[in-house]
Amino acid sequence: MDILGTIFGSEARVRIMRLFLFNQEETFDIGLVCKKSKVNKKVAKRETTILEKIKLIKKRDFITIVKNKKGEEKKVKNHGFYLNQDFSYITALKQLLIKTKMLEGGEIVKRLSKAGALKMVIVAGVFTQDKDSRVDIFVVGNNIKKNVLSNVIKSIEAELGRELVYVCFETPDFQYRSGMNDKLIRDIIDYPHEVLLDKISL
Repeated sequence: MDILGTIFGSEARVRIMRLFLFNQEETFDIGLVCKKSKVNKKVAKRETTILEKIKLIKKRDFITIVKNKKGEEKKVKNHGFYLNQDFSYITALKQLLIKTKMLEGGEIVKRLSKAGALKMVIVAGVFTQDKDSRVDIFVVGNNIKKNVLSNVIKSIEAELGRELVYVCFETPDFQYRSGMNDKLIRDIIDYPHEVLLDKISL
């Protein structure tokens, strides 16, 4: 079987792959795969079957706690899938599935610009494969609409299949903090990161 040809067969498959690749310690049943990847149950079953066949994911039984109508807790055996961390192409897939969709062509900057006049956008964490980074997205701008920014981040999270840590500063606040050698800013700059936009000349 041509693994790469099988993997990139549909947008739903890519979304489900991202879900497992960026949540490698977690187990997801079909219901959670549907919810987090925004695909229907039929598609989720089909795609997880294909990904299991090529050994990107494996099956696992696990126990969940549910409550009945009386509020009583009950242990229920469930079936799900988890990432096979011995799969040969994990690192390459992570880099490819993020960069081709999010970083190339200014996709993230384009989306975030809906929230206000951007002056700086830096990505780290999941985008640079750095588990020690404090944030995934760092935004500086003027008159940033927090609710719009939050919605944009949520849309990116849905495509990546995981929650993102983001920080936003108005330009004067950023300049003040930068001048005071703010620890958060230093931590972002000192660890692996990628500058997508810089109109401040950091």
